[in-house]
Amino acid sequence: MNSIMAKREKRQGVPAELLSKEFLSQFKTEEGVSEFLKDLHSQVLEQMLQGEMDAHLGYDKHSTDFYNSDNSRNGSFSKKIQSDHGEHIIEAPRDRKGEF
Repeated sequence: MNSIMAKREKRQGVPAELLSKEFLSQFKTEEGVSEFLKDLHSQVLEQMLQGEMDAHLGYDKHSTDFYNSDNSRNGSFSKKIQSDHGEHIIEAPRDRKGEF
């Protein structure tokens, strides 16, 4: 198997709806694609942080099971990060105890 085929097999599949002509027609320039990828990267990181917060607190967001627990969510704060897609600002969650 050549190296190109090996690399293709290692790549994660992109959902078909992201590769449809209808979806891709919104991008008119390379800059438009880059901006979309930057926004997507930010949103994925924010969702990952929300998942980490769920694990840290031991319950899902909006769950009433742990109402009045010793620690809970306390909004979010803006954080500037640097990535392969450039500099961007994400919203990072925080907890009341400041442990996250």
